[in-house]
Amino acid sequence: MQVLKQDIMNLVSNLPEKVDMEEFMYKLYVLDKVKKGQRDIKKGNFIAVDELRKETEKW
Repeated sequence: MQVLKQDIMNLVSNLPEKVDMEEFMYKLYVLDKVKKGQRDIKKGNFIAVDELRKETEKW
């Protein structure tokens, strides 16, 4: 939890002086998605680019 708190504090400290709540919430959302993606990669929960290309060809 301490790492998350530090990440949020870094996000807030790097915001411009004039920022609206919507922009802040979007940046927080993106931070959450990046962190979840990083955790998935560490766990091996991803597919190779070639597999992804094969899947998208079926669309």
